[in-house]
Amino acid sequence: MTIWIAIFLLLGGVGGGLLSSIASMASLASYPVLLAVGIPPVYANVTNDAALIWTSIGSTISSTKELKGHWKETWFFTIFTVLGSIVGCMLLLSFPSSVFEKAVPFFIAFSGIMILVSEKHNTLNTEKQPTWLRIVYLGTLLIMGAYTGYFGAAGGVIILVILTYITNEKFIVINAIKNVISGFANLVALIIFMFTSHIYWLQAIPLAIGMFIGGYIGPAILRHVPEKPVRIFIATLAFVQSAYFFYTAYLG
Repeated sequence: MTIWIAIFLLLGGVGGGLLSSIASMASLASYPVLLAVGIPPVYANVTNDAALIWTSIGSTISSTKELKGHWKETWFFTIFTVLGSIVGCMLLLSFPSSVFEKAVPFFIAFSGIMILVSEKHNTLNTEKQPTWLRIVYLGTLLIMGAYTGYFGAAGGVIILVILTYITNEKFIVINAIKNVISGFANLVALIIFMFTSHIYWLQAIPLAIGMFIGGYIGPAILRHVPEKPVRIFIATLAFVQSAYFFYTAYLG
């Protein structure tokens, strides 16, 4: 690996870290970078997971202000997502992701719509929700953990939407909690894939450094940007990714 490839991976990691910490769309930047340096698609996905952990570390360090006083609920939500991630990884080892790929474009498009619609929910009081509804939301969080471990595309966006309906917190706080939750879900997937697949560690290192930088910068940017434009940005990226997966599943 030359110095130029390392720099290319580093910059791709910064872009991926920014997209992950702000919009949960790291793969739009980091995955193509890994493919561009010659890593096969299956292993590029696993290597991307290995580096993605550092985005969550960077964003968590940068979001200590937003996470203050919210660690108890963060760990509670993380348990459901991690358990789901374990199930998702087991499913991936048993069934190829192609089984699910035709449904993914519509799933991602739906997530883009929901991130826009859920903005209106911020004015509601979630403490008055019936118990059964909260159980449904937590069950959905468990399912999303499984989806993250199995396929992962736009999983963070859906987790962001679910947290919007479970809590009364501001968007920037919900996004910080989401980054922690997604990080642990990816960590579980990484541990499993370390023993069941092949990770290109040499390429993962500069990518991870870039992702840490991007993950750290992302929350700082969110503090100075109004919520509505961020939601529109996330939704737009979701629609772009949905179109890409639709093309590969039905037209490619």
